[in-house]
Amino acid sequence: MSLLRKALVHLALSRSDEALVQASGGAPRIVRGMTLDPRFQFLEAQARARAIPWENQTPQSLRAQSAAGNEIFGGGRVGGVRTERIYIPGRSHSVPGRLYLPTVRNNSSAMLVYFHFGGGVIGSLESCNRLCGLIAKESGAPVLSVEYRLAPEHKFPAGVEDCTQAYLWAVENASRYGAPVNRAAVGGDSMGGNFAAVIAQEQRGKRAPVLQLLIYPGLDLVSDTPSMHDFADAFPLTAETVDFFMKHYLPGDADPSDPRISPGRMQDLRGLAPALVYTAGFDMLLDQGAAYAQRLQEAGVKATYHCFESLPHGFVAFPAAARAAEEAIRRIARETAQALRVQS
Repeated sequence: MSLLRKALVHLALSRSDEALVQASGGAPRIVRGMTLDPRFQFLEAQARARAIPWENQTPQSLRAQSAAGNEIFGGGRVGGVRTERIYIPGRSHSVPGRLYLPTVRNNSSAMLVYFHFGGGVIGSLESCNRLCGLIAKESGAPVLSVEYRLAPEHKFPAGVEDCTQAYLWAVENASRYGAPVNRAAVGGDSMGGNFAAVIAQEQRGKRAPVLQLLIYPGLDLVSDTPSMHDFADAFPLTAETVDFFMKHYLPGDADPSDPRISPGRMQDLRGLAPALVYTAGFDMLLDQGAAYAQRLQEAGVKATYHCFESLPHGFVAFPAAARAAEEAIRRIARETAQALRVQS
């Protein structure tokens, strides 16, 4: 990534809201009474102008685009937190991860195991780097970010199995890092939120997490709610992107309505871990995240919900793009830290 290109992008985004809207069609982007942040409206307009035909896309090309985006928009390093490379042992293979260890510890805060976005096909530890660092610093607890296997090289259920392996390891080893023994939380954004929800359901009544953090989670792979249509062309998650991910993520014999693939389809949500559910306003997945939070509450689960109306899907990976994105992840970090303390 050219430093000059990065500087030019940030220079373009430093313009006034009015100038950015003018450069993006001349009128604010308003859907359902929500107004998209002008910086993301500008990025959306640029993405449309430079769109690559989907027949030319490959998982490798999308991963390269995602990595380039991380370099430009990922934000700065969080002070007071050091990182450590780690490999979680398993029967067939070790799962790589990154531990975030805060300088100032709070031994009453549970360890969080976090899973990044990407439709099970793209994404990396870098896409959630700043959020994980902020949660570790705010909570005084270790955070484990998991580098699970990606499709199509490793289709479902490889990714969720890696995440489960990492979670169970964290439960057993949390006390080594100053966190309460035999306790851990799960969290993730987009497909990572899917994995977190699946683990919370599968470990219910067994080694249940103390918290599930779900950020614009992909909970229903056969969803046809209004937001799937209202935001089908929204940056960065479009209908074409979703189709591409599912084509590569699911094996041919998979049933996308299976709760292990679509945890939002689980009928009985009673007894699940307390949840923090966050959605983005300009996001195809908006309705399913909101509905899941409501269903959790109706099932007697302690669940809180908030929608960041001016932000698009994937904002965790864009803290340097707009002040609203940075403020959102800081709020999520504060509220997660509070929940980790309360639940521990």
